[in-house]
Amino acid sequence: MAYSLTLGTIAFFLAVIWGRPLIVLLKRYGVGKKIRIEGPSSHFTKMGTPTMGGLMILIPVILITLALNMANLLGRTYIGRSILVPVGVMVSFGALGMLDDWEGVRGTRGQGLSARQKFALQVLLAFLTALALHFVLGLESIALPTVPEKIPLGRWYIPIAMFIIVGSSNAVNLTDGLDGLAGSIGAIAFAAYGVIAYLQGQIWLTAFCFTVVGAVLAFLWFNAHPAELFMGDTGSLALGATLGVVALMTGQWLLLPVIGAVFVAEALSVMIQVVYFKLTKRLYGQGRRVFRMAPLHHHFEALGWSETQITWRFWLIGILSGMLGVALALI
Repeated sequence: MAYSLTLGTIAFFLAVIWGRPLIVLLKRYGVGKKIRIEGPSSHFTKMGTPTMGGLMILIPVILITLALNMANLLGRTYIGRSILVPVGVMVSFGALGMLDDWEGVRGTRGQGLSARQKFALQVLLAFLTALALHFVLGLESIALPTVPEKIPLGRWYIPIAMFIIVGSSNAVNLTDGLDGLAGSIGAIAFAAYGVIAYLQGQIWLTAFCFTVVGAVLAFLWFNAHPAELFMGDTGSLALGATLGVVALMTGQWLLLPVIGAVFVAEALSVMIQVVYFKLTKRLYGQGRRVFRMAPLHHHFEALGWSETQITWRFWLIGILSGMLGVALALI
């Protein structure tokens, strides 16, 4: 554990050091956030804030992980090679997020790729990842609290893994709407799974998780309200998908809705809002809403909560959820 915590600290300082130059670079090339017209009016002041800040997280994590595992990889050690899967997911989903961010910067309404395009690419990447998890790493089971033996799922593992990866990616993406929100909850979730991996003896996965935690904390240094930098889809899609893969690699993916309770609530709020609006529009001719605005954090903004209040309260819920998740993993 000392090794993993040290890596997290190193990742923090490396990311913080290059954070300011990254902000300057993004401003120079006009990579600024466009705010949707239908969003909260209080967010219009954030127009032009540099986005693609996920690069501050991804690059240090990828470089540190690959550098420290190079000797292990050359030695063809199985447990070392396995870490290439979450790294590959971080790279691929980060690239998809960059493309979406870039299209959003070029657009006039803050819109990037169409929902259909983005979802199709997410499913493709998730399918390739699920194949790697199942056929390369040999993962096919689920761990249940109080049950000593893992339950094999066979080929059903592949569609389930795809659902987890795509769902987690989109859930984190939807949560990324307030300063410090997605990053703080994400850091807690990775720390929780880092502890679970440590308890399982997965040293390399533990090191990877805490390297991510350190880099995310560095990002939060610049993303604290009022944010100087947004992670954008570059960070949110990559972090979400990688979190899903980490959960799958521990076998404790059933605990992901517990550890990532805030992410799940945010995603469910959008799904409920859309379904209810379409259903009531068909029944009554006019769509109705369950929440004043979705995702959930915007609902609380509409109720009068300040951005800082929402972030802090969701962060507290995230800590409790992470604690509960680790406790359930120990049963």
